[in-house]
Amino acid sequence: MTTLSKSQLAHQWISERINDGRYVPGFRLVLGQIASELDMSVVPVREAIRLLEAEGLVTFERNVGAQVAMIEETEYLHTMQTLSIVEGAATSLSAPFITADHISRARAINEQMVACLDDFDPRRFTELNLEFHAVLFEECPNPHILNLVHRGWNRMTVLRDSTFSFVPGRSRASVNEHEDLLRLIESEAAPLEIELAARAHRTATLDAMLAYQAAHKHPSESPSPAAAGAPLSTY
Repeated sequence: MTTLSKSQLAHQWISERINDGRYVPGFRLVLGQIASELDMSVVPVREAIRLLEAEGLVTFERNVGAQVAMIEETEYLHTMQTLSIVEGAATSLSAPFITADHISRARAINEQMVACLDDFDPRRFTELNLEFHAVLFEECPNPHILNLVHRGWNRMTVLRDSTFSFVPGRSRASVNEHEDLLRLIESEAAPLEIELAARAHRTATLDAMLAYQAAHKHPSESPSPAAAGAPLSTY
């Protein structure tokens, strides 16, 4: 069995925390603190940080230090726009097959999300968010659309996104919109109305994240689509 070097161990340890969401985009990586947790000197930690920077997972800025790389804005925009369209369609197509049991399960999950709001845990909130939406889109009878929804959610995981880490105020609006969506399905609203509501819910989250990115953009960077006034919620 190959023994990992200290820098490899540090790289593995930090990577795991980035990939599972414990270290969210923008999280500052303090070398001394990490070295202390790993019971090693800062030298191998610094080597690990340099490798993570080369991999695009970490950025380094003078007078700021190392931090987890922010979500690539254009990739996030495209993924969320696509997901809003295909998930909206999947939710609409699922609606005729959503039973009272589905509604009850979705509402119970949403209540757990509400319970998270006071002692906010963005990682857990994001997990529950996927569980909630899965109840509403998994009955989609079109396997091609459903596959695109799964790919979109998987892509968001790769992007390490929990928008709620940056804009926790969005979480309260999100659970309210969930209840609105459930009421539409319960009332057997028109398919297009359900689709547009599901799509608007997703693009509201996109807008919140891009607004955050624009507000925290380095002055030398070009304006984001949100900052430039591009219509993000109109299709």
